[in-house]
Amino acid sequence: MTTSRGEQSGPFRVGDRVQLTGPKGRMHTITLQPGAHFHSHKGLIAHDDLIGLPDGSVVANQVGIEYLALRPLLTDFVMSMPRGAAIVYPKDAAQILAQADVFPGARVVEAGVGSGALSLWLLRAIGPDGHLFSFERRDDFASVARANVATFHGADPENWSITLGDLAEALPETVDEASVDRVVLDMLAPWECLDAVSTALKPGGVLLCYIATATQLSRVAEAIRATGEYTEPASSETMVRGWHVQGLAVRPDHRMIAHTGFLITARRLAPGTVLPELKRRPSKTEFSDDDFEAWTPGALGERSVSDKSLRKRVRAADAAAARSRATGDEPGAEAPDTSSTAHGG
Repeated sequence: MTTSRGEQSGPFRVGDRVQLTGPKGRMHTITLQPGAHFHSHKGLIAHDDLIGLPDGSVVANQVGIEYLALRPLLTDFVMSMPRGAAIVYPKDAAQILAQADVFPGARVVEAGVGSGALSLWLLRAIGPDGHLFSFERRDDFASVARANVATFHGADPENWSITLGDLAEALPETVDEASVDRVVLDMLAPWECLDAVSTALKPGGVLLCYIATATQLSRVAEAIRATGEYTEPASSETMVRGWHVQGLAVRPDHRMIAHTGFLITARRLAPGTVLPELKRRPSKTEFSDDDFEAWTPGALGERSVSDKSLRKRVRAADAAAARSRATGDEPGAEAPDTSSTAHGG
């Protein structure tokens, strides 16, 4: 299996991605190649001045403005890569890995694949001895995900597969019964796939669903309980608030990453196991179509990506993947045309 460029260390080499951070914190990612230059309105930096420097060096452009040079972290890559569908943010990806207890060598099912952000985190967690089975209904989303993962790894990972189609139908054809350690569902209606998921999961395996709205959270929780095949589901959301710390000026940042989604987890019981009955207040467990439609992303005004914009993003992701594949197997080989990508502020 090709070593991920995100895992490289040591001096910068030809074909490496390098993140340049300017005086105002603006970041640019470049791919190093001999004789090339990074251009900005503040001047240029020769790639040759970076090649051979240790990670974490400072380099000045031709007018003396200094830039910090670092290999981008996976978080940096995920936040700046081309997107088809909305990504799973790092704060949620970290909780998914922890709450699902994704371990090296695990066999993991993921649906849907979106833009490949969560796939990258899962591939890192399972290591070369695990296998990630990703499922996606839309071919254009799958194309963006494939390209993003290939860009980061420098090649197509051998232990990753994407299957196009509905999970409920495709999963039984892809994996054996009771052969999967973890299942992570990021989809609109995960309750529709519970039968297939329950068949695929090993006893003790973890089911985790990433849910956008409170009504969906309630519906999937009741659906999990209704199967009688899982432990009591646990639900949570993660909010991250940064702090400004400079001398005695210590205060919360004005902005924070608040709600992005809910996580709900449960573990597969052994066949025939019956949980002790839990005491809880009666609740409404039946949902009408109106209940569900009132809280869908469309009803809440969530914007979708147009077909034209998505085609443009697919082309951008494919181009980045082609550049990365060209140097993935030979870290010292010269890369084709490099690109400069401005990250979000």
